[in-house]
Amino acid sequence: MAYLKPPWFTAKVFNKIAMAFGIGGSQTLTVTARGSKQPQHIPVVVPELDGIKYLVSTRGESDWVRNVRANPNVQVGKVRYVAAEVPVAKRAPVLAVYRPLAGKVVEGYWQQLPDDADHPVFALRPAT
Repeated sequence: MAYLKPPWFTAKVFNKIAMAFGIGGSQTLTVTARGSKQPQHIPVVVPELDGIKYLVSTRGESDWVRNVRANPNVQVGKVRYVAAEVPVAKRAPVLAVYRPLAGKVVEGYWQQLPDDADHPVFALRPAT
């Protein structure tokens, strides 16, 4: 599966600023890294459709995606969820809500990765 690696500045500087200040409506996703078992923090924009919140990977098969597949217990902000991957055939409505919410910056990613299959999507169910 395809992956667009973020530039160094985005990964090491901008993402930390986005999480600290909620730039572009971002929230902090916390997942458990597969290897180290340490928390991984990623800024995400969380769309909601029909009362369900979702995670969307704009850059494709990222580390956080593989981490969520390995351990679906995640946290967005201070709320804990269990993530379930959405089948490719059901992603289009979520992506249609996500893209305008996330803003123009994601359009470049869709030009490079145009297929819905390139953008993993996870439905979030509150953890009990």
